[in-house]
Amino acid sequence: MKKKNLKAWLYLLPAILFLGAFLVYPLIDVFIYSFEEEYNFASQTYSGVGLYNYSYVLHDTYFLQAVKNTFILVIITVPISTGLALLISVGLSSIKPLRELYQTIYFLPYVTNTLAVGLVFMILFQKTEYTDGLVNLILHWFGVGPVDFIDGPYWAKMFVLCFYTVWVVLPFKILILTSALASVNQDYYKAARVDGTSKFRIFVRITLPMISPMIFYLVITGFIGAFKAYSDVVALFGTDLNTAGMNTIVGYVYDMLYGDSGGYPSYASAAAILLFAIVLTITCINLLVSRKKVHY
Repeated sequence: MKKKNLKAWLYLLPAILFLGAFLVYPLIDVFIYSFEEEYNFASQTYSGVGLYNYSYVLHDTYFLQAVKNTFILVIITVPISTGLALLISVGLSSIKPLRELYQTIYFLPYVTNTLAVGLVFMILFQKTEYTDGLVNLILHWFGVGPVDFIDGPYWAKMFVLCFYTVWVVLPFKILILTSALASVNQDYYKAARVDGTSKFRIFVRITLPMISPMIFYLVITGFIGAFKAYSDVVALFGTDLNTAGMNTIVGYVYDMLYGDSGGYPSYASAAAILLFAIVLTITCINLLVSRKKVHY
């Protein structure tokens, strides 16, 4: 038995070393940096150890704006994208003609470069001195004045960001949910039809419980992905996100390290630890909820 355990640990050793070197050690290192005040990366020196970095970050208006933007993005995009993906997946599973074609079309955005998609969205929504953009042209048909969605009011920029994020994450969720629906045992549906159960009741009582693990997985990964949003925002609003008022927590960390206000690894580390704590807390809450709502 001991020889089998040793063999198993030997198989796991490469993965353990890899995770330790590229995940555990950097996390511990960042945690230490977050307490070192006035840390100088060049000389590897600091003035003291304490909670000043966390106090500075939590009182920084740019960080608070980034937290606000990130939470709005998470709260809006995760439920909408998951609900739309479920609706589309049920529709795809219900049709037979050209099903594979429709599935391919819905999956195409997932394999498209996000920065390129962001530039296309910027062109569609941006109002310039030469053109109001395609979206404003459509709004004009309904009697709505031109809106600068890229450089205009905050609500307009947030609308574009949420719209773009939902559009980008939707294909992956559709793929996962379509596969989950296909794996449901058809005997349950046959038995329900024999009893004369309505389609809506079948969906609520059979389909949703059977695919609830996949829905829960998409919600968890959706929360984590939305909290890590950065490249999407850069694609839409450029690199000066603080001026645009559209920075995210990850963008704030990057700015503290490499941006115009960069060179502050201690502040960046404190912000990164706060992001880690937020994501961990929400993930734990979701895990507690899943014990009652998810059927394995």
